[in-house]
Amino acid sequence: MAPTASLAQQAPAPHSGALLTRRAATALAAALVLGAGAAPAAYAAAPGSPSAAAKKLPEGLYGTKDPQYDGVWRQSLALLAQHTVGVRPAASGVRWLVGQQCADGAFTAFRAEPGKPCAAKTMRDTNQTAAAVQALAALGGHGDAVDKAVGWLKSVQNDDGSWSSMPGSPGDANSTSVVIGALAAAGQQPASVTSKKHRTPYDGLLTFRLGCAGKEEARGAFTFQLKGAAPNADATAAAATGALGKGFVVAPAGPHTPVTPPACKDGKDKAGKVSAAQAADGGAAYLVAQLDKNGQHLLSAMPGAKPQPDVGNTADAVVALAAGGHGAEARRPLAWLQKNAADWARQSGPAAYAQLVLAAHATGSDPRSFGGTDLVTALNATGPEPAAVSGAHVQDAKDDDGGIPWWIIGVGLAFGAGLGFLLSGRKRDRV
Repeated sequence: MAPTASLAQQAPAPHSGALLTRRAATALAAALVLGAGAAPAAYAAAPGSPSAAAKKLPEGLYGTKDPQYDGVWRQSLALLAQHTVGVRPAASGVRWLVGQQCADGAFTAFRAEPGKPCAAKTMRDTNQTAAAVQALAALGGHGDAVDKAVGWLKSVQNDDGSWSSMPGSPGDANSTSVVIGALAAAGQQPASVTSKKHRTPYDGLLTFRLGCAGKEEARGAFTFQLKGAAPNADATAAAATGALGKGFVVAPAGPHTPVTPPACKDGKDKAGKVSAAQAADGGAAYLVAQLDKNGQHLLSAMPGAKPQPDVGNTADAVVALAAGGHGAEARRPLAWLQKNAADWARQSGPAAYAQLVLAAHATGSDPRSFGGTDLVTALNATGPEPAAVSGAHVQDAKDDDGGIPWWIIGVGLAFGAGLGFLLSGRKRDRV
C-alpha cells in the first residue's frame, strides 16, 4: 500500500501515463503549496477542464481534497482499513467506490460523472483497480464487480507476468505487487494466473529483484523498473509483501522468523534459482538494514535536497516485515511511527490513516491507541459517518499544523506528504 514523502512533480497532462501507485496520493491531501506559486501539482486541473476541487465533492467520498488522481485509491484503503478493524463503512462510501467502475471492469482514479460510460481514452489504472478489488472483496456482496475487475486485470498482464500502472507500459514491482494482492483477495491463486507467454505474476515480480547483484548493502533489494535497476525501498516493501501472495491486509505476525539475507557468491545466488518466498525474505533483510541505518524509518529526498523521513514507506515496510513473520523487526519501525506519524496522517488524509491502521493491525497493535492517537476515529472522521463502530473513543481529527515536527512540515509541503507510488515519469533510484 505507495504510495510517502516523495518527489514533487508537475501535474501530468491528461492521459500522459501519470502514475499514482500503491501508497498513491495519500498526501496529495497535504497540498504542495511551495514552488512556483501555481496550484498544487497533484491537484492541478487538466487543461480545458474544471478542477474537481472547484466543485462540491461527491457524497460518500473520503477526504476533502481533489480526487482527480487518487479518489479510488484513498477510498479503497479507507474502506479496507475500516473493515479490518471492525468498522462497518457508510453505504454511501461503498456506493461511491462501486460507481467508479467502468463497464469493462477497470477503475480509473476518479470519474466526475460516473453515470456516463467510460470512454476509450479513459485512463484505466491497474493500481486503482487492484486497490478497489481488495476493498470490495473484503466488504463482501460485490462479487460481480470484483470478478469484472479481476478479469480486466488479467487481460492487461504483460507477457513477462508483470503489470504496469497503465496497460501497455513496461511493468514495475509496485504495480505487480498490488495486483498480486488483489488476486489473492479475490480468492484467486496468483501462481495460476499466467500471461500469453505462460509467465506468472511471481515470475514478473522477481524480474525486479536485484538479489546478489551490485553493492553488498543493496543485496536483497528490488528495483522499481528494470530500466535504471537501482535499489528502491518503496519497491522492496511492496515486493516483499507481494512475493508472499499478500495484499494490504496482513494478519498479525505469528512466531518470530529471523530475516535471512541472500546467500551470495561472486555476485550470484548460491542456491541458483530463488523462490518468491526467498526473494521476500531477502527484501525484508534489505529493509531491516535500511531501517537500522536510518533510525528505524526509511528516507525520501528530492534531488539535491536533504533526505527526509518517508513515513508512508516506513508503514509499508512494517507491513512487509510482518507479512514475512518478522515481528521483532516490524515492531521497531512501528515504535517510530507511533511517535512520529500522527501529524503526517492528519495532514495527509484518509489513505495515510489507513496505512497506519493496517501497519498496527499487521503487528497486533491497537490502532485506537497509536502513540496517543485513535487512528480509527480519525480515519472515520475523514468520510461519511460509519454505519457501525465499536470500541472507539472521540479523537479530534481536524487539520492542525500546531506542534508538527519541522521535517513533517517540510515533507508535507515540499514533497506532498505521503505520496508513495510516484508519478511514472520519475526514476525510482533512491535507496
